[in-house]
Amino acid sequence: MDMLTIEEASASYRIPVRTLHYWVQRGEGPKSFKLGRRRMYKREDIEAWIQEAYETATGGAA
Repeated sequence: MDMLTIEEASASYRIPVRTLHYWVQRGEGPKSFKLGRRRMYKREDIEAWIQEAYETATGGAA
């Protein structure tokens, strides 16, 4: 299981940290959880969220 901090997720997927924080507050964006004081993401959850957004935007085209 590949885990990313919010900073690593931001850098890897070019999403500003502030946007990720905003999505967490609104209950949007990829799944995340707190591990101690750190917000963590599973890489597969981010990629699944991106794929779902892509399919929604393109009408399901692969």
